[in-house]
Amino acid sequence: MEDKVRRDAQEAASDHAWLKMIVPDPDTPAVVAGTVTLWSHEPVPGTGQEPFSEIGWMVLPEFQGRGLAKRATRTHLEQARDENRWGVVHAFPATGNGPSNGICRSLGFQLLGELDNQPASKRSGSDLHAS
Repeated sequence: MEDKVRRDAQEAASDHAWLKMIVPDPDTPAVVAGTVTLWSHEPVPGTGQEPFSEIGWMVLPEFQGRGLAKRATRTHLEQARDENRWGVVHAFPATGNGPSNGICRSLGFQLLGELDNQPASKRSGSDLHAS
């Protein structure tokens, strides 16, 4: 986990990703409920793929069910749209992750299909995108 946090911080510092902490109460900014991250993927050479962006979120169990991930993800997507920065954004929630799939539906993502071991997140899931 420490290595992932270190990589995420480096990506954010170099502006290759947007990493935002989910703070449930502005009066206690030291309490972090999770993160929402937006980053870009470069196509694999020779595949004809276009570059694309991916968004993902994580909320600690004790903060789940409060709508925090949905609000943070919506804010992130609105900022990306307003800055015309990330283009088409994909999400790859696990097929069985009902709450994350619900967030995608409520935020206007479109189901493109289910993927097995897709390269973006190296897990089975659904490919959804929002423009």
